[in-house]
Amino acid sequence: MGEMMVRLGVRTAFGLLALAILTTAAHAQGFDPDAATEAYLATLSDAARAKSDAYFEGGYWLILVDAAYAAGVALILLFTRLSAGMRSVAEAIMPWRWLQTLLYAAMFIVVTAALTFPLTMYEGFTREHEYGMSNQTFDAWLSEYGIGLAVNVVLSGLFITGIYAIVRRAPNTWWIWGTAATAVFMTIAIMLAPVYISPLFNDYKPMADGDLKQQILSLARGSGVPADNVYVVDQSRQTKRISANVQGIFGTTRISLNDNLLERSTPAEVKSVMGHEIGHYVLGHIFELIVYFSLLAGVGFAFVHFGFHALHRAFGGMWGVRDITDPAGLPVAFLLLAAYGLAATPVQNTIIRSNEAEADIYGLNAAREPDGFATIALKLSEYRKISPTPLEEFIFFDHPSGRSRISMAMQWKAENMNEKKAEEPAPPPAETEPKPASDEAKIP
Repeated sequence: MGEMMVRLGVRTAFGLLALAILTTAAHAQGFDPDAATEAYLATLSDAARAKSDAYFEGGYWLILVDAAYAAGVALILLFTRLSAGMRSVAEAIMPWRWLQTLLYAAMFIVVTAALTFPLTMYEGFTREHEYGMSNQTFDAWLSEYGIGLAVNVVLSGLFITGIYAIVRRAPNTWWIWGTAATAVFMTIAIMLAPVYISPLFNDYKPMADGDLKQQILSLARGSGVPADNVYVVDQSRQTKRISANVQGIFGTTRISLNDNLLERSTPAEVKSVMGHEIGHYVLGHIFELIVYFSLLAGVGFAFVHFGFHALHRAFGGMWGVRDITDPAGLPVAFLLLAAYGLAATPVQNTIIRSNEAEADIYGLNAAREPDGFATIALKLSEYRKISPTPLEEFIFFDHPSGRSRISMAMQWKAENMNEKKAEEPAPPPAETEPKPASDEAKIP
């Protein structure tokens, strides 16, 4: 009962906050979206903003650290000839080339996971606890890490095996065919995720019946989403973050939201989030991202193809790598992809951010909860810098910033308020006595 009263108090407080913002943002000429945006941003305390900024800005450095660390691991595998040794072991154990590649890929994934474990633990566990974002014990985190590693060995192992089969068949044009293979693999992975992968980490249970569930389903039906239920995922045992998604394609579609969103948010906020997630599905962002990221992978494969030959001429003998068809050269590919991924960060972020902005607009039009959208943006600022510079947002943000989202919501509200006024019937004209024809003739 006490927890329920606290939740009700929080929701009431946010309702009063929205009412206060509406009052302060209004002036003699009507609703001012810029003033409303600033009023919402002003509700964040300096301490909360400083903590959020520090967390998010630390991520800028981690992008560089991750790339440098990955390059370092690749160089260790090459110059110690550990990669060539794993290739030789695979060839000694397995009779067929594709099985040799699969075994090598599995060993490569496990070894690189071991070498990168300190950084992975810092980013996924230590740092999350330092900023109060994680609810997990180390044992629970380590268990999930192990499950993720096993999934990675299977899926990435099959993908690497398939790419090397293409390289052997078409050593000069493999990067073109690899692009198509990437698109197919991504499609299969998206189909499998909601049914077989996500349940390995969390429990998905049908949302309790009630008005909010029916409103979410109404949003889905009105948008043509083929789902007849809403699922709640128990992510509160892992994180304090709020989230939701519409997963799957080709019959595996599932609408889900995490328990943090239900516990920490008002109905208006939940509807605004679900409208956004439904927007991703309706706007075809899943297929759009498959195309975009497959093309990005294709550019990366081309970079690997030409970069590999240059590096192999200089160091191939020292590394024990025979040619581009040799799996022992996989660390060379990862070395080049680390550099490519770092350079392509703004491009990747812009692609995702553009889709997120489109889904924001769709969600506003579908849910029609601009104030709920604004207050949920404030809650997301716990781990996203709310007011970056334009350059920061372009390079580092894969979602619109909180300021951008609140501004969009308030502009939507202003336009729709004006639209509502325009639709109101005009008052009947005042009755006046007819003027004499001579007077009317004097009117120019």
